Amino acid sequence: MQLKFTILGCGSSLGVPRADGNFGNCNPNDKKNYRTRCSAIITSKFGNTLIDTSPDLRFQLLKNKIKNVDRVLYSHFHADQTHGINDLRIFYLKNKKKIQVFADRTTGKYLINNFKYFFKNMSSYSAILELNILKKNNVFIDKELKLKIKTVKVKHGDIKCCAFIINNKCAYISDVSKIYTKDLKYFKNLNYFIVDCLRYNKHPSHYCLEDVLELIKILKPQKTVLTNLHSDLDYKKLKEILPKNILPAYDGMSFVL
Repeated sequence: MQLKFTILGCGSSLGVPRADGNFGNCNPNDKKNYRTRCSAIITSKFGNTLIDTSPDLRFQLLKNKIKNVDRVLYSHFHADQTHGINDLRIFYLKNKKKIQVFADRTTGKYLINNFKYFFKNMSSYSAILELNILKKNNVFIDKELKLKIKTVKVKHGDIKCCAFIINNKCAYISDVSKIYTKDLKYFKNLNYFIVDCLRYNKHPSHYCLEDVLELIKILKPQKTVLTNLHSDLDYKKLKEILPKNILPAYDGMSFVL
């Protein structure tokens, strides 16, 4: 059964351009330099699994003609991954059932504390989301489709972020500064390796281009896609210097798993 993975947004926390219109080093005439904040979706004719609720989620769903969201996986609790949560309301209103949300304990606590009205019935609103704790190995059944997602904790500066490995074919890590040595085996020889690559220079909370290139030598994926791209990284210039099997992401980029 065919699955499609779509990168809804591939920009860093301020997006490109920033809210003040600044494009940094990115050419504003190239549409692939217009980047919303990171989120992604796995789609099939039987169900849709969203990864993170970017602050730009409404625009992303409209642009990609996503008509339904069946479940949401959260990688971590930072604002650029969570603050589009309100845009899930329409799918509850359409389907008349709570949307299943999956997060680790730290992110789950953050969501409950900051968006309590989505999870608890209030005087004016019914709860629309149901929180579940992410497991190391998650299996979701949508009619004839079985979706297997492995969760691996990676370092993201001072916190941990969840990396997702989909059907042992594709890894998605939007925010990472280190994959622990003991876990490297899970990321080897994948069809697609979608990974944080914030900028050219080193950063304490994210991989830079040099980090990713060194990591690829170990993991040897068939294709690598760079996401969470800051305004330092112009799409065309980055593509020119990369090997053919390493691609910069762009909003709306998709492939079949």
